[in-house]
Amino acid sequence: MSSTQTQTVTAAPALITLRSSDGSQAAAEKSSEEYRYSHLLPVFSQDQYPPLTPFEHSDPGQRALTHANPWSFLDNATSVIELTPRLGTEVHGVNLRTLDSDSRDQLALEVCRTVPDQSYANTYFRKVARRGLMVFKDQQEFLDAGPDFYREWGSHFGRLHIHPTSGHPANYPEIHLVYRDAKSSFNFEIEDSVTSTFWHSDVSYELQPPGLTTFFLLSQPTTGGDTLFTSQVSALKKLSPQFVAFLKTLKAVHSGVTQADFSRSGKRGGVVRRQPVENVHPVVRKHPVTGEEALYVNRQFTRRILGLKREESASLLGFLYDHIDKGGDVQARVHWEKNTVVLWDNRVTAHSAIVDYGESKERRHGARITPQAERPIPAFEGLDLNA
Repeated sequence: MSSTQTQTVTAAPALITLRSSDGSQAAAEKSSEEYRYSHLLPVFSQDQYPPLTPFEHSDPGQRALTHANPWSFLDNATSVIELTPRLGTEVHGVNLRTLDSDSRDQLALEVCRTVPDQSYANTYFRKVARRGLMVFKDQQEFLDAGPDFYREWGSHFGRLHIHPTSGHPANYPEIHLVYRDAKSSFNFEIEDSVTSTFWHSDVSYELQPPGLTTFFLLSQPTTGGDTLFTSQVSALKKLSPQFVAFLKTLKAVHSGVTQADFSRSGKRGGVVRRQPVENVHPVVRKHPVTGEEALYVNRQFTRRILGLKREESASLLGFLYDHIDKGGDVQARVHWEKNTVVLWDNRVTAHSAIVDYGESKERRHGARITPQAERPIPAFEGLDLNA
């Protein structure tokens, strides 16, 4: 849906949380005006979206392979720091707001890789950089550029996904928002669980799930609210070759039904703008640019493995989820300092929010820009996803 179309909008319950203790509307409006990003608070439109249609994805990382120096966008970096040996790079001194088209292509290539390129092993950035996840500091210009820029930025990397249930800034449905404060939460949370750690790859139930994703916090609690990331490439490599060979022959159903039902129950804003879908993806997928193989199941959206008995599927998925949960040696933790922008490749990583700040009553207001990529490519060439 174009942002120029007229929308029927339900005011976000988030605005209610901005009321003062005496509940006066005037105080609420004043508080809203004082918040720097009040124009980006979530609303929940009642629009109905048609089913998504397939499209041909052109990967920007593939374009960067033809550049004379695919890493020139890092030339002005003042610091490039390893977060962990296997995942995550923190960058200082690069202004994302000013990157041109070629630099954005190079960024996409840098994020999608998860192992060093040995042909560049003697250069500084080839020694220290690890891919899959990149954390850019001091990005206030990016945050302040506003939703028109956010949309233009994300469109460079693929067709922007419009989430069927989440809140978004008024007239910008392509910007997915997560929001929580003292009285309201529009996150997808499992309140009856003993943990808030819930690994997933965003909207993996779509036929063409996301690739390069951008996320940033407009407001963050004083402490807490971090995000965990894990390398699904490294997670796969820790398994035995014989077991991986078996996994490559399998495909699984990913479903958006539970997420939609959660909203229909009155939570998360209470809207479902597109009917939920289920799609079949390989259990092990291959990255179209790097050729790397990655485990592609997640606890939030993967429901069953086709071709196996119910108990067999549950047992195998349970093992894989447990493997992902416990893989601390292939995980990285992002601490959301002010003006941090994070990019990751949903095809080779999974992530989980950490909801540990509820007692502080502080606001956590995040925005996600979510370009879709190709339909997952099976690591096993003979696997027929349509059968």
